[in-house]
Amino acid sequence: MDGSTLNAALQALSMLFEPMRLMFLVLGALLGLVLGILPGIGGIAGTAILIPFTIGMDPYTAFAFLLGLASTTATGDPIPAVLFGVPGGAGSAATVLDGHPMAKRGEAGRALSACYMSSLLGGLFGAALMGVSIPLLQPFVLGVGSPELLALAVLGISMVAVLSGNTPLRGLVAAGFGLMLAMIGTDPQSGTERWTMGSIFLWEGLPLVPLVLGLFALPELCDLSISRTSITGGRKYDIKGGMWQGAKDCFKHWWLVLRCSWIGAFFGAIPGIGGAIIDWLAYGHALRTEKGAQHSFGTGDVRGVIASESANNAKEGGALIPTVVFGVPGSAGMAVLLGAFMVHGLIPGPEMLTKNLSVTYTMIWSIALANIIGAGLCYMLSAKFALLATLRYTLILPTVLGIIYIGAFEGSRDWGALYALLFFGVLGWVMKQLKWPRPPLILGFVLGDMLERYLFISTERYGLEWLTRPLVMVLFALALIGLFRPFLQDVKAQGGVLNMLSNFGAPVFRLSHLAYVLVIATLSAMLLVSLQWNHAARIVPLIVGSVSLVCAVLSFFNAVFRRPTTPSAMGMVNRAQAEVQSRIHMDIASDTDHISKRTVILRAAIFYGWFLAFLGSMATIGLIPTVPLFVVAYMRLENREPWKLVLGQAVCLTLFIYVVFHRLLVVPWPETLLGMWIPELKIIPSL
Repeated sequence: MDGSTLNAALQALSMLFEPMRLMFLVLGALLGLVLGILPGIGGIAGTAILIPFTIGMDPYTAFAFLLGLASTTATGDPIPAVLFGVPGGAGSAATVLDGHPMAKRGEAGRALSACYMSSLLGGLFGAALMGVSIPLLQPFVLGVGSPELLALAVLGISMVAVLSGNTPLRGLVAAGFGLMLAMIGTDPQSGTERWTMGSIFLWEGLPLVPLVLGLFALPELCDLSISRTSITGGRKYDIKGGMWQGAKDCFKHWWLVLRCSWIGAFFGAIPGIGGAIIDWLAYGHALRTEKGAQHSFGTGDVRGVIASESANNAKEGGALIPTVVFGVPGSAGMAVLLGAFMVHGLIPGPEMLTKNLSVTYTMIWSIALANIIGAGLCYMLSAKFALLATLRYTLILPTVLGIIYIGAFEGSRDWGALYALLFFGVLGWVMKQLKWPRPPLILGFVLGDMLERYLFISTERYGLEWLTRPLVMVLFALALIGLFRPFLQDVKAQGGVLNMLSNFGAPVFRLSHLAYVLVIATLSAMLLVSLQWNHAARIVPLIVGSVSLVCAVLSFFNAVFRRPTTPSAMGMVNRAQAEVQSRIHMDIASDTDHISKRTVILRAAIFYGWFLAFLGSMATIGLIPTVPLFVVAYMRLENREPWKLVLGQAVCLTLFIYVVFHRLLVVPWPETLLGMWIPELKIIPSL
């Protein structure tokens, strides 16, 4: 770093510490934490809302305000992920796998502390990396074209093998289904409508928020409703001791924090690699490299929390690099931030590294300080957050469900988002009960659009020569190794292909095998529909769908005909067999096994019945009037909660939604049946 660069960095720091700018930075950090805690409400909407308020501010103050919010949203995300099993945003989904089980066994304080400290260290690493590498990374970022981005997407897909745990074939099927879901909508090459079923809502594809909330949030809340207890099940825990232990865990595993922070910053700097997969990539890396991770990850291992959260916060510093240097947003949040550049007359590019270098370093310092402030606020309030895990389910579910409904609706502001939330909520719960891994489906969905887009661009620009580019070849080789390693381990454990093929017997059918039938039928129907499209629109769906169908058939055959293998039958004579036997289920296991299946199904139907009742009331009288009715009905009918508690919670939640979403975010609520019948009632919000 030369003298002029150092002077610019110090000048930016001194300007940022002026009281007014520091106040706006703290305010932005506080707003970011609030948005992170609310499931499904990310920092993108908050950034977009705040940009108009920065008009009249100088660039230093404006970007301190905006980046204060953007940097701490990820710090607040793990709070609902740990306490409720509900990812606050798509980037904290991997945190659920180990953070939520820790809360259930009374270690919520430790898990939250590990989240805060690893987020802080990851955020500082991302900011530091950006500060020293912006001038150095320019040639590298310029050299990354569509072939390299395609290869990175393929490398991300290869993580499916790790994230599938002990069911690699099911994981491939789930990932393939996710890839096909990502292709729903209007084909960008030919304009062909793919699997839209005539719905305008699906023309632009399925939105990510209802899919993530449906797959991961609703199933956890449904299981909480089925078990009818608090998250911790009545277990006690020492919040203060847990806090100190969680912080020590991060420093004990400092090398893991450093590696995963590097993963977050690196992939954050690659445009198109969204935050929804970075935590999964870091989690998969930790699973592969940490000692004993195959046995403990997914059951409440603090290293899983540290890996995902350090990468999650480090990505912001990485994503800012292409945004500032080339005007190419490294994430959706950075795309919104580009609007602030225009508002304040800044042009991303060489000027940000020369003429406006001090503004650039203001952004870097803002990210670093916001992470410190955000972590400090979380540590101050963590005792209150952790105590939420001890509340009865009837006190938690109405509020969280109300926020989830709005979070799913607010992104696209269409009824279709709520239908999608319900569909994926049921799908996610069934997958959880039958031990079908859900992370591969999310990974496939997030990477699907990018995979197809960069494949066509690379082929049109380079023909097949792009396959010979050095970085592409290296990334493809790593992807193949990662993808086939679990299958090679299975073959080795069974003593070779011949022994594996001989381990079949008479078919044994179970009710759970109906899931395979439904999957095979769905994939077959989607493939038949795709045959009617033109070549450009159908080529990738046909390839992905065919591979997924083959994997589904093989997995079905394996489940029906393979003889059960026990440790005694196998003998467990070698490490390969032991490793395959102990491979974990890479998802949150259901904790309702102590309840009869009949009761589980009945209570699950009641839970989703409440969802349908909410939709029906919302369609009739509107969302805001529905909220107090829903809270009162749920709390009184489910557990006969005292009227004082019921009315207080109903009023507070309704006022919160009215102020935040109706007045501040100005969400355009859909027209209701009552509003259509009695036009005079339209003056009431959402009527």
